[in-house]
Amino acid sequence: MSSGKRSAGLLLFRVTGTGNGGERNVEVLIGHMGGPFWTGREAAAWSVPKGEYGPDEDPAAAARREFEEELGLPVPDGDWLPLGEARQRSGKTVTVWAVEADLDVASVVPGTFTMEWPRGSGVQQEFPEMDRFAWCTPELAAERLIAGQRVFVKRLRAQVLGEAAASPDA
Repeated sequence: MSSGKRSAGLLLFRVTGTGNGGERNVEVLIGHMGGPFWTGREAAAWSVPKGEYGPDEDPAAAARREFEEELGLPVPDGDWLPLGEARQRSGKTVTVWAVEADLDVASVVPGTFTMEWPRGSGVQQEFPEMDRFAWCTPELAAERLIAGQRVFVKRLRAQVLGEAAASPDA
């Protein structure tokens, strides 16, 4: 294992039909990153629910913990489909699994973090880790997700819909 930072997460998905011709597609559940740095941004400001873990923690256990912390809900029952790893621009390695489930975003109670804001003010403020969640088509997710996580949606479609597998660089 690399000595760099590592994160693990869960990407919920649901299989949909388009209506015209009945072809299948998927929608994925992603979250908008919370806090003052992300306010007003949409493009590349969303993420798979995930978080960092240490060398002694199992990545799947970290993915479960982070999902529960960020959404305030238990991980839905279902098989975990491994979507592999991807290295982010920051150098962090992210490991993601997908779980098929339908979750009502209105039931989410996001976890929070505290930081000094505005910087240098001495004032500590609390912000949601993720301030909203949405079900997105793969095309919309590609616009919203940070670049290094888009490959997970491509890999999910390859597994679920039998599309050509995406390269790790996709």
